[in-house]
Amino acid sequence: MRLAGALVAGLAALPVAAEENSGLVRLTTREELRGFEAVGRVDVLDGGFCTGTLIAPDLVLTAGHCVLRSDGSPIPADALRFRAGLADGVALAERAVRRTMVDPGFTAPDPAPVDQLALDVALLELAEPIPTADIAPFVVDRPGAGDEVSVISYAAGREDALSWQRVCRALDRQDGLFLFDCAVTFGSSGAPVLDRSGYRAKIVSIISAGSTLDGTPIAIGMELPARVAALKSDLRAGRFTSLAVALPDPGAKPKVRKRITVGGDGSGDAGARFITP
Repeated sequence: MRLAGALVAGLAALPVAAEENSGLVRLTTREELRGFEAVGRVDVLDGGFCTGTLIAPDLVLTAGHCVLRSDGSPIPADALRFRAGLADGVALAERAVRRTMVDPGFTAPDPAPVDQLALDVALLELAEPIPTADIAPFVVDRPGAGDEVSVISYAAGREDALSWQRVCRALDRQDGLFLFDCAVTFGSSGAPVLDRSGYRAKIVSIISAGSTLDGTPIAIGMELPARVAALKSDLRAGRFTSLAVALPDPGAKPKVRKRITVGGDGSGDAGARFITP
């Protein structure tokens, strides 16, 4: 808490961007979703949801705390479901989860120190791949030279369809973490932070936690390439955090529960986390 608060407080000395951030745009039609089809909702059948993104036909990237309970124990893979491009009850593709893999050093503490936020990454291996001809996965990479990023997510109050913030900014980088002035709230955990400066957007971070600074939304994410490569290696070696035994009923509907896991009080075992500076 103290380390995270100091990290956020350090933003006070940063210059304010001359151009204002864009607002949130709700994406509901197939045309509006074009290019973002790989982003979906990760539903926990006994309560809660996060945002996740396909980075391979059978791999979804999300936040580690989305697949762990508050005591650090794993949520069974059977209880998770990925719904790509979900909009008003209709998903472009929907899959059960076979295995999850979270960094072994991540324990989902509450409150979370900086070193834990940097480990807050998970991969979900789907029970069946989603063909790339249907949905093209995103690439994970390092950020470009500019500070403009884009965030797309589900969240409380807008959980039925993706919302896209076309422009927000990377404000600082410390200890393997990025600080963004992007609008996030419950359910935004795991949401991809996109660099759209190239031909196709690439994922440069995911949302782990959020707060406000002088009324400005602040989101915290981590560096990804090495972390994701290690999780992929673990899965290839047969290691996992949880393994599906019996796949869930696809018709089961998750309850929406909110979670504030850093610097506040709340309930539930999945969702976005918020830091109070």
